[in-house]
Amino acid sequence: MQERTKEILNGLTERYPALKVAKNDISAAFEALLASVKSGGKIMICGNGGSAADSAHIVGELMKSFKKTRPIDAKTAARLKEYGKEGSRLALSLEGAIPAVALTENGAFLTAFSNDKDASVAFAQQVYGLGEQRDALVCISTSGNSGNCVLAAVAAKATEIKTVALTGAGGGKLASLADVCVKVPETETYKVQELHLPVYHCICAMLEEEIF
Repeated sequence: MQERTKEILNGLTERYPALKVAKNDISAAFEALLASVKSGGKIMICGNGGSAADSAHIVGELMKSFKKTRPIDAKTAARLKEYGKEGSRLALSLEGAIPAVALTENGAFLTAFSNDKDASVAFAQQVYGLGEQRDALVCISTSGNSGNCVLAAVAAKATEIKTVALTGAGGGKLASLADVCVKVPETETYKVQELHLPVYHCICAMLEEEIF
């Protein structure tokens, strides 16, 4: 971990002293996700309700610039410019991305699978259909017991995909399934969610720092 990356993590616990108890797990979650991205993998994310919104939020921070400028690679930029003004526009406008997908966002698939099969399996189906061993899965559940997230984690384990869980203090079933479980020290749903946001912002910033 680079010094600047360590500073980002230390800054988190300075601003949110309650998260000091989770600092080692946050670091481990970052390392697991970084290893996946560096191996050419993507990050899949799932959750329900507010945690579904967090899933989409994380993708927004990873797939475009967050804190740093992210120029695209010179080879791609040069090839784009071969396609006239449209290519030149893309060469200037595109940004480096950390591949990420929210399993909560495909409404057509989610409704079709939920209607035809079993709604609780919809995240797991996407893990099975989209996932590769080099990928990582992030399951966000304030209780750690959200059934569809637990099933997604089981699918990830069976297909050798690394799993990171963001939960409340207890960890629930996800604590024993995930390779890394970040248990923030709250149990009431909205209080857990209040701490999840700075945690995943920190991890996104750390990933960006190391990759770009």
